[in-house]
Amino acid sequence: MSMLNQQFLKAHPAHLIALGFGAGLSRLGAGTVGTLWAWASFLVIQLWLSPMEIGLLIGASTLIGWWACTLTARHLGVVDPGAIVWDEIVAFWLVLWLITPCGWLAQFAAFVLFRYFDIAKPGPVRWADQAFKGFGWRGGWGILFDDFVAAFCTLLVIALWRVI
Repeated sequence: MSMLNQQFLKAHPAHLIALGFGAGLSRLGAGTVGTLWAWASFLVIQLWLSPMEIGLLIGASTLIGWWACTLTARHLGVVDPGAIVWDEIVAFWLVLWLITPCGWLAQFAAFVLFRYFDIAKPGPVRWADQAFKGFGWRGGWGILFDDFVAAFCTLLVIALWRVI
């Protein structure tokens, strides 16, 4: 992926979105950098948007991200490039949106859990990661889908923790 640079990022709007406005260019842990970008941007977004508007933003970002991830993967010639971090961004926005209001410690716990499920890919996340491999719209959805399953697993653990 030597073609990953600022020039590629700016070559098409889909690249800018899929690469998380540059977060995906990080040489160390692009997915973690993308998740941190999601966290920081969510803190700003919640100052300006109502919870309903954030939900609509997440829905729209999923659809736009599907397009952007599909196109960027095709342009890179890689089925699920690690530099694509829009999947982490939208999925972690979903986690934060659903656990808010909460304090910094709960957000940090959500971050750690989400990164665990995204990196280790236990059971359902591994299945989701393999379910929609390939190029085209199916593959673009697959890039997003495993992160949504990781978000669901994160939310399930948080819900169980709150009940106990």
